[in-house]
Amino acid sequence: MTIVVAVLQAILLVALAPLFSGITRKIRAKMHSRKGTGILQDYYDLAKLMRRSEVREGGSGLVSRLMPPIFLGCFILIAAGLPIVMLACPIPILGDMITILYLMALPRFMFALASIDSASSYTAIGGIRELLVGVLIEPSLILVLFVMAIAVGSTDVGFMSAAVANLQATPLVAVVVAGVAFAMACYIEMGKLPFDMAEAEQEIQEGPLAAYSGPSLAMLKLGVSLKQLVVASLLVCIFLPFGSASSLAPLDIFIGFVVYVAKVLAVFLIASVIENSVMRVRYKILDRYTWFVMGIASLSLVFLVIGI
Repeated sequence: MTIVVAVLQAILLVALAPLFSGITRKIRAKMHSRKGTGILQDYYDLAKLMRRSEVREGGSGLVSRLMPPIFLGCFILIAAGLPIVMLACPIPILGDMITILYLMALPRFMFALASIDSASSYTAIGGIRELLVGVLIEPSLILVLFVMAIAVGSTDVGFMSAAVANLQATPLVAVVVAGVAFAMACYIEMGKLPFDMAEAEQEIQEGPLAAYSGPSLAMLKLGVSLKQLVVASLLVCIFLPFGSASSLAPLDIFIGFVVYVAKVLAVFLIASVIENSVMRVRYKILDRYTWFVMGIASLSLVFLVIGI
């Protein structure tokens, strides 16, 4: 039964990812006093790309061909293992903290590697910028998850979710501060401004996406949207697990899913408002923001050590 839940929630997250991306764009348009596209526009774009023929650069190799399915597949695996609708991981091996960190690092590594494999210097610069963001924010994520693992006595994300839901994660202040740091880190991982990936393919922030077309570009676009949804889900599952199902009863599972969608939608709404209220900055000064997140994560570790 848990395998069925894992497969269903992975399919549902893949299906919902373009919808949440469309909602985010609609909010951005409204805040900019524009009409904007419909919330279903991403589905139309993906369908259009899947019908187009694929064109590859002359200098690209095997890495460029493998990157789109690996990028998308890693986040599908994470989606299958998270305690999204239940207070337990459907597939425990995929819900382990260390497994999740590796599955999140692999797409970024392949993304940067494909940019170097490309024949264009612009895509290589974009890949390096993506690695820069990873180097700046991944230590904060690791530290926060380490604090939670010590607080609940397990690296299993489902165990963390159940402990927080039952108010058994102690010390309380350390857990709350870790949640604040994790929320800020997730905002950066979601690629929100000023840490965003520009949508125009001619801009170097787009990285190797500028070298793809057709079905490969569709997989990458879907993968980027799914990454945002998975990162938001990780925040909700660990620090806001209230309302998740405690059993495999169909009614509990349905209620857990409805509550999950409401919580993730709230996270996307808050992130969209923040994103459209800040300005774009130069990449060389992004560390000023990420060091602040690292400081809060370190503070949670201090509170954990002293038992507050």
